Amino acid sequence: MNIVRKPDWLKIKIENTENFAFVKKIVAENHLHTICSSGKCPNQCECWSRGTATFMIMGDICTRSCKFCATKSGKPLPLDHSEPEKVAESVFLMKLKHCVITSVDRDDLPDKGATHWAETVRKIRERNPNTIIELLIPDYQNELLSTLIDFKPNIIGHNLETVERLTPLIRSKATYKNSLETLRQIAASGILAKTGIMVGLGETEQEVRQTLADARNGGTSIVTIGQYLQPTKNNIAVAEYVTPEQFDDYKMYALELGYRHVESAPLVRSSYMSDKITNSRKGAKTQR
Repeated sequence: MNIVRKPDWLKIKIENTENFAFVKKIVAENHLHTICSSGKCPNQCECWSRGTATFMIMGDICTRSCKFCATKSGKPLPLDHSEPEKVAESVFLMKLKHCVITSVDRDDLPDKGATHWAETVRKIRERNPNTIIELLIPDYQNELLSTLIDFKPNIIGHNLETVERLTPLIRSKATYKNSLETLRQIAASGILAKTGIMVGLGETEQEVRQTLADARNGGTSIVTIGQYLQPTKNNIAVAEYVTPEQFDDYKMYALELGYRHVESAPLVRSSYMSDKITNSRKGAKTQR
């Protein structure tokens, strides 16, 4: 097997600060989950040390088994109906001006968890009226999506994850077409639509450009582009490590398409530095 060696630009600085310990304590005491831990995110130390985390609701067991994801898959436990309040209280204790919530897929539930999502947004808004609320949701559409939109989060994200050709190879149920439709419906509601893609899975530069154009044509206005990193030996292998210069090229192309905010660099993830979006209302500045 041909193993692609990890380049120097992907070296991660590990730092456990006082803020890191504080975030870890809040998450543990409230029996919450984060995609930072479940997804084995390379930026966990950095983000937690900044006093931020991305909460993952509805448990830590997903009903899907995408080949790029480290989150456990299988039969989930029943919903914790006190979770929305716990998340809202954690956002308050962490004094978050911009909070990001994601979830596992819950195809086992009649509404796929949309009502639980809506209650979480309601509780956060009630406890933290001035906090920007960003959601990273499954491929909800129509009535399920409207359930969330009615509570008016500031940003709703749904990740395309990869280019159209590779979607069937790495995503277990979601389709490229359905994900684009989810993003289109979010944008049509007037709420900021956001998506994220990984590179290094074997896609071509032209395919990445086409994916960026497809999402933008549907009204998506925020995008993140990051290097795929194999989280466990059971996940799909890295095909290549994309250079920082190529990430810069993708960023410039996305800006030319009209995206208002772009994060594009090897270690960028869908919720990485999300609070910077709050400060980029004019859409002209992006940072790596």
